[in-house]
Amino acid sequence: MRICSFDLQCKEYKIDFVPKDEHELYKLYKTPKELSSYFTIPNSRRNYLKIYLEKNRYNVRVNTIKRTLFLQFLVLELIVALLSLLFALYALSPLRNALRLTEEFIKDILHDFNTPLSTLRLNISMLKTKIGENSQIRRIENSIQNILNLQNNLRSYLHSHASQKEEFALKPFLKERVELISANHKDISFHIEDMNATLFTNRDAFSRIIDNLLSNAAKYNKKNGSVTLRLEKSTLLIEDTGKGIKNPKRVFERFYKEQDRGIGIGLHIVQKLCDELGIKISLQSQLSHGTTFKLKLINIIKND
Repeated sequence: MRICSFDLQCKEYKIDFVPKDEHELYKLYKTPKELSSYFTIPNSRRNYLKIYLEKNRYNVRVNTIKRTLFLQFLVLELIVALLSLLFALYALSPLRNALRLTEEFIKDILHDFNTPLSTLRLNISMLKTKIGENSQIRRIENSIQNILNLQNNLRSYLHSHASQKEEFALKPFLKERVELISANHKDISFHIEDMNATLFTNRDAFSRIIDNLLSNAAKYNKKNGSVTLRLEKSTLLIEDTGKGIKNPKRVFERFYKEQDRGIGIGLHIVQKLCDELGIKISLQSQLSHGTTFKLKLINIIKND
C-alpha cells in the first residue's frame, strides 16, 4: 500500500479521499470488510488518502499464497525423501553385501561341519565296539550332540519357516522330542500331561523351539529334578524345578547368558522362531525354585 501511495498505479487496491480523523498514518487497519491504510496528500489539510483492499480479494490472495507454499512444500518434501532414500540405499549397500557374504559363509561352515562330525561319530562308534561304553565316551558323545544342536539352531536361524507348514498331533510330537533330550539327562524326569491338540505350523522350526527349551530345562535343573509339559487352553507350559533365572527380561537377548555353559544364542533363536511362527513366548522364573516357559499357540493350534 505504501508503494501504491506514490504513483497510485495499483489495480488490486482501491483509492478514496477521507476527512482527517484519529486514524494513524501508515498503519494497517483490519475490519470485517477491508484492509486499509492512510497517507498524507501534498498541500491538503483536510483529507487523507485512503488505500484499501476488500476482504474477499484479500482472502483470495492469501489462499493463493497458501496453496503455492503448500505445493512448494510438498515438492521439497518429495525431493528430500527421494534424496534420503537414494542416500540410504547407497550407504547401506556395503552393509547389505557384507551381511549376505557373512550368511553365505556361515552356510558353508555349517555344511563343512558334516564331514568331521560324521568322522567323529563313526570313530566313537568303533571305540564303543572295541572298549565298551564308559563315561569318557559318553562325554564325547554329548559334546558331539551339542555341536549338532548348535548346527541345527544356526541353520534354523538363517532360514525362514513361516510358509512351510504341516499338520501334526502335539502330544506324540512332544514325546518324540522328550525321548531325544532325556537320553542325555538320565537324572531328570520328564512328564507330559494329557493333551489332545493338533498343530498346523512348520514342524522343523517348532522342533528347534521345543528342543532348546527342553534342553535348557534339563541342563540347568537340580539333581533328580523334573520337567513337566502341559497344555492350558491354547498355551503350552514347560515347567522345570531348576536354578531359576536372575534376569528374565534379558534371556532372549543375543549372547546373554547367566551360566558358563553355552554361547547365549539358544533363547534368542527361540524368540526369532516364535516370531516367525506367530507364537507369543513368555516366562516366569524364581531363583532356586524353577522356571516356566509359556508358548501361546493360539495362531497354530487346532483343538480336537
